[in-house]
Amino acid sequence: MSTFAHPGTGHADTDRSVRRRRIRQNWGNPWLYLPLTGCLLLMIAPFLWMLSGSFKPEADIRRLPPVLIPTAPTTANYSQLFRSLDFTSMFANSVIVSLAITAGNLLFCSMLGYALAKLDFRGRRVVFSLVIGTLMVPALVTFVPLYVLVANMKLTGSLVGLILPFLAGPFGVFLMRQFISTLPDELIDAARVDGCGELAIFWRIILPLTKPALATLGIIAFLGSWNSFLWPLVVAQNQDQYTLPVGLALASSGQSFTRYGILLAGAVVVLLPVMLVFLRFQRQFVAGIATTGLK
Repeated sequence: MSTFAHPGTGHADTDRSVRRRRIRQNWGNPWLYLPLTGCLLLMIAPFLWMLSGSFKPEADIRRLPPVLIPTAPTTANYSQLFRSLDFTSMFANSVIVSLAITAGNLLFCSMLGYALAKLDFRGRRVVFSLVIGTLMVPALVTFVPLYVLVANMKLTGSLVGLILPFLAGPFGVFLMRQFISTLPDELIDAARVDGCGELAIFWRIILPLTKPALATLGIIAFLGSWNSFLWPLVVAQNQDQYTLPVGLALASSGQSFTRYGILLAGAVVVLLPVMLVFLRFQRQFVAGIATTGLK
């Protein structure tokens, strides 16, 4: 008496064996995953502590030895945070400043990067050398001269003074120049033969092809402007122009001690937009970093 296998059983067994083999290959080296897991825990530990501390009363935060899980979870820190500062105005200031700086970097850095990568003009090497040299200068070295320029232009105490000095940066120019240099010259030559000007070439050909680099530059510029503290603290001379980091620092400082619960709650609020931006553009960010400078 002969027996017959159920149709499709062989394929199912093959698929299961392939899956088991892949799992064994992926987890076949535990000594590789142990240090990676340790590094991951070290990286996320401050964020877990921040999130947990934002729901702790002040006594739990100052307790020794420290505890990760709140004994009496509370949202009082968030309530006091929103009551102690003009959150709507400061959030709006942060959004305006960050978006304006990000848009300026995307436009001006990509334009200069295109000129340095694809246009042949006198002094191109000198300009690129100056860009590289500027990357090596610490930001604090230029802080005072930059403030003097902004003050002489009567821009202190305004959002324009927070935005204008950072509409373009040397890192963004370098990033875009390196990415655009990997694009084939034949595309630009063909566009010129068809009668396109440099502006049309930049807008219709270069920008669509540089989306990974633009996403990378946009995230970096947004993070830098969103988290900026010292420049808004010095230039914004009244509370109407304060951004969230400045307002958070002032709201968490008491007369004799720092209120860490409010500080941690504010850090969570400041972090949320950054996380949303990164999660939205993480694929383009990784692609831009991986391909920049490759020929």
